Amino acid sequence: MIPSYDPNDTEAGLKLLEDLTTNAETIQQQVLHQILSQNFGTQYLRAFLDGESDKNLQSFKNKVPVVNYDDIKLFIQRIADGESSDIVSAQPITELLTSSGTSAGKPKLMPSTAEELERKTFFYSMLVPIMNKYVNGLDEGKGMYLLFIKPEIKTLSGLMARPVLTSYYKSQHFRNRPFNKYNVYTSPDQTILCQDSKQSMYCQLLCGLVQRSHVLRVGAVFASAFLRAVKFLEDHYKELCADIRTGTVTSWITDSCRDSVLSILNGPNQELADEIESECAEKSWEGILRKLWPKAKYVEVIVTGSMAQYIPTLEFYSGGLPLVSTMYASSECYFGINLNPLCDPADVSYTLLPNMAYFEFLPVDDKSHEEINFASHSNTDDDDALKEDLIVDLVNVEVGRYYEIVITTFTGLYRYRVGDILKVTGFHNKAPQFRFVQRRNVVLSIDTDKTSEEDLLNAVTQAKLNHLQQPSSLLLMEYTSYADTSSIPGHYVLFWELKPRYSNDPPKLDDKTMEDCCSEVEDCLDYVYRRCRNRDKSIGPLEIRVVSLGTFDSLMDFCVSQGSSLNQYKTPRCVKSGGALEILDSRVIGRFFSKRVPRWEPLGLDS
Repeated sequence: MIPSYDPNDTEAGLKLLEDLTTNAETIQQQVLHQILSQNFGTQYLRAFLDGESDKNLQSFKNKVPVVNYDDIKLFIQRIADGESSDIVSAQPITELLTSSGTSAGKPKLMPSTAEELERKTFFYSMLVPIMNKYVNGLDEGKGMYLLFIKPEIKTLSGLMARPVLTSYYKSQHFRNRPFNKYNVYTSPDQTILCQDSKQSMYCQLLCGLVQRSHVLRVGAVFASAFLRAVKFLEDHYKELCADIRTGTVTSWITDSCRDSVLSILNGPNQELADEIESECAEKSWEGILRKLWPKAKYVEVIVTGSMAQYIPTLEFYSGGLPLVSTMYASSECYFGINLNPLCDPADVSYTLLPNMAYFEFLPVDDKSHEEINFASHSNTDDDDALKEDLIVDLVNVEVGRYYEIVITTFTGLYRYRVGDILKVTGFHNKAPQFRFVQRRNVVLSIDTDKTSEEDLLNAVTQAKLNHLQQPSSLLLMEYTSYADTSSIPGHYVLFWELKPRYSNDPPKLDDKTMEDCCSEVEDCLDYVYRRCRNRDKSIGPLEIRVVSLGTFDSLMDFCVSQGSSLNQYKTPRCVKSGGALEILDSRVIGRFFSKRVPRWEPLGLDS
């Protein structure tokens, strides 16, 4: 199920893609058969499937339930605590991949195997022929990709738990990868594997600037990370230029990657330093990417889903370079690739590769093209059972319909609801193409954080109880939020309408009380948010904007005027329309920011 080909052979890669997508239905049946045959004896599947006769599609769909993380986390935790992998997987679980944090504060853990790393390596290799099809000459230079690792956790069993990209970059598949003339990076591996994110960022940018005449493409995994690098460059360009000018590396770079950077500097370069400093000293940084890397052909970053909010800022800095989103993947599974990478960012669709996992799709109602209703545990069991009866296979989805993706993997996830809502935009041969719409239940996201409406409510409630009732005696009448990405890094903004408990006068706002509210909300948000704020510095301090009394009545009037039903109106817990934001911002009577970073430390899962 893991085809092999020479990634330097564009024609062979394109032919393989055609074969995979043309035979999508057959390959999907083969994938499920292989997964069931391989893992039939696991404790998990034995609980649902009786004998050899159950190793077929219909028995699988009739007997194995559709689940979410809460349904399976105890099985995975048992493996983390030292029990045998055959609870869920016949192959040894070699590591656990950390997904988004949960409201309980700990990251989700996804099982992975050695074979899965081979599958991911194949997936990455398939991106090369697609880009070569649309962009010429990528083998004549380098890519300045800013890649980073994140903290790891050692479980009781001795297995490492880490983010999926950290897993890949630290693996032999990445570090001992065969030479590929289309994927040569400006960053030495030692800089990517540097544990200190600030030192890693500095060293990778320094290497990218020194080799600017060879750079044909620039990027990072997520748009947020790339823009953080642009801001870092803006803050440190004088120091970077000083290093280029003298051929040395600043003294605060103490990581072992220092030597690899010095070898790339290869002595002083006064002329190059002056050129870079002259460009960076300009008052406006509009088009700075094209100015610093004049041979760059595109910017490669994920700009779908919550990352779409960064498109205007990226376009400002890029100077007209295309924004390319190449792939759709998660901790649970790698899904698909963009077969039209130079398309407008708003039109990005991903073609699912049928050999990566067994895919099913839970239909989602499309109501008013704005509000998406979906099956969830808040529904009755009968409702969920009814929706599960409507679940469809990969090749049977309908163009224009919305679905939640459900996966069965080679690594021990069976009919698992990933939580991503997708819209079918078309087919490439027999393989459907999807536009990513949103994460189920997520209302706020800046980086890799995913804050749900429930998480936000719990955090706001805790802040209200601890800081508003006494001694300020203020009532929180209403609230909403939005992700402000107008500055780098972006940050959460909460709009609060406050009223004195014992009068109708405007509220008296005490700076310390409101700042404490900001910090309390942050302390109550999940593990990933707090890591982004504390360690990664990829999210800025949370802000509360207090609005005047009656503001949320005006917001309701606006929403009704835009077509919302007065009888069914609920205050949106996240606002995205420009008109709604204008109403809220025009009535702000106080702005307050968290004065400290929230508590965070790598969680040992043995605690």
